[in-house]
Amino acid sequence: MSDPTPPTKHATANPKTRRQIMRSLTMGGAIIGASLFGFFPVLRKWTPRLRPPGALPEREFLAACIKCGQCVQVCPVRAIELGDLDEGFGVGVPFIPPRAQACDFSCDAVQCVLSCPTGALDHAIIKKEQVRMGLARLDRPGTCLARKGEGYKGPARPAPFKGVHRYAEIDRWKPVKLAEYKYDLDVCDLCVRECPVANAITMEPMSSDPGDRRRTPVVHEACVGCGMCEMICPTEAASIVIDIRRKWGDA
Repeated sequence: MSDPTPPTKHATANPKTRRQIMRSLTMGGAIIGASLFGFFPVLRKWTPRLRPPGALPEREFLAACIKCGQCVQVCPVRAIELGDLDEGFGVGVPFIPPRAQACDFSCDAVQCVLSCPTGALDHAIIKKEQVRMGLARLDRPGTCLARKGEGYKGPARPAPFKGVHRYAEIDRWKPVKLAEYKYDLDVCDLCVRECPVANAITMEPMSSDPGDRRRTPVVHEACVGCGMCEMICPTEAASIVIDIRRKWGDA
C-alpha cells in the first residue's frame, strides 16, 4: 500500500527577500562600523569642538545633549552648527566654528542656554560667571599686524566670507556681513575693538619708545573664548585663536 502522505516540498527562498536581508545586514554592518570608527575621535580628542556658552564639562555635555537643535534655531548670528557623521558620539551635537562664525556672546540673555531643554547648556554656570568656552591666545605673533605696527584698510574678512557681526553703531539687532563693513585703522586693533567682553583683550606697547607704533594683543582673565577675535583677525591664518575648554591659569 502506498504512503498517502504527499512528498514534502522544500521551501524556496524568495530572491527579493534574500536581497532585502543582505541589504539590511550590509547596512547594519556599515552603521556599526561607522559607530566604532566614531568612537575613537571623541575619546582621543581628534576633533575637539568649541561648545556654546554654559556647556557642561565635555563628557557630561555629550551625555546630556539630546541633539534637538533648539540652540541652533535661536542663535542670532547662526554661529552654532551640529556635528557631522565623522564626529563619533558628537554626531548632531552643537558646536561653534569660531573662524567661520564667532559666538555673539553679547546677545541678550544668552538665548542658546535658555533654549536648552536638558541643562546641557547650564544657565547656572552663566549666573555664577564661571562660563568659559575657551581662552584666546596669540598663536602666530609673527603675522600679527599690530605687532608689526601696521594699519588695516577694508573689510576684515573680504568676500566670499559669510560671517557676520552685530555693530552697535549701525543696528544692534541686525547682523552685518564682515565682508560688507570696511575699516580704516592706523594700527590694527580689530581683536580688541570688536571683542564683546570688556577688558578681555588689550593692546599693549612693545617698547617704551613713544614713536614705536607696534602693539601686542594681551589676553586677560575676562576672556570667555567666544571666538570673535579669531573670526575677525584679517591675517590668514588667524594670528589669534581660541584654545577650546582652556581655563585661566592652565599651563
